[in-house]
Amino acid sequence: MNNNSALLRKIADNVEKVIVGKRNAIELTLVALVCNGHVLLEDVPGVGKTSMVSALAKSVSASFKRIQFTPDVLPSDITGFSIYNQKTCEFEFRPGSAMCQILLADEINRTSPKTQSSLLEIMEENQVTVDGTTYKLPRPFMVLATQNPIEYIGTYPLPEAQMDRFFLKISLGYPQAGEEVYILSRFLQDNPLETLEPVAESSDILNIQNEVKQVYLDKTLKNYVVDIVNMTRKNDYIALGSSPRGSLAVCRAAQAWAYYHGRDYVLPEDIKKMLLPTLSHRIILKQEAKLKKMSALDILTNIIDKVYIPLVDNYEKK
Repeated sequence: MNNNSALLRKIADNVEKVIVGKRNAIELTLVALVCNGHVLLEDVPGVGKTSMVSALAKSVSASFKRIQFTPDVLPSDITGFSIYNQKTCEFEFRPGSAMCQILLADEINRTSPKTQSSLLEIMEENQVTVDGTTYKLPRPFMVLATQNPIEYIGTYPLPEAQMDRFFLKISLGYPQAGEEVYILSRFLQDNPLETLEPVAESSDILNIQNEVKQVYLDKTLKNYVVDIVNMTRKNDYIALGSSPRGSLAVCRAAQAWAYYHGRDYVLPEDIKKMLLPTLSHRIILKQEAKLKKMSALDILTNIIDKVYIPLVDNYEKK
């Protein structure tokens, strides 16, 4: 396990050759990858979302495709379609953009709800169904969708059912002044993404995905997660709290975070680290919260501070 956790850190180092000063976002994306989860990247244009995804795909030798969502993109552009071959007198399947290992769905909120919904089966089942025939997607498989939180004209907000499909929600944010100067120096002459070399194979990620599931999570910590999630369902400012899928996401993400740091057991700090990125997009705020300019992160942070952290002498497996 220690060798593979070191490999994950090596992957993060490699991606950081392209993306400067965003170590936390890179590590969270790796957590989602080893949990077989999907990521929603919400941020303004130009902060490196596409570059980070491309660098991750290159670092793990994964096939990568990008689809730019616009109102005229069709579900078949994503899933693929069947076309009749007059020579063979048979229908042939032409794969869509989803037939890859890492799919970047750029500006997902700019396409129609029908096209957005075509991602549901892909994200949940890792497969596409076209004309009654199911095609398995290559593994590992991951969707990273981006959306601009500022522009609302001409956009279609993601429905709650699809938001819940995303394992984590991440924001990159603007770089610090010193980091931005370093970015200018690095990118003015050439693009480091073009010369980036892989440091792992897709098979390594599959092995790590299996090992992460074996990380021990004490029952007291499971109760801790459930207590927090339950409070999201009772909060005066939350119209709809997190689902059990959210509870499971917190636990799985905490396992991956512990694994990343070379442990085979979860600590309370791992849970606290993963609560905001796993739950913030799974709750719907009431109008009162919006009027008071309270964000999902503000309310969740308040909930976390109120829940007692269980104290156990040893969180390792007995």
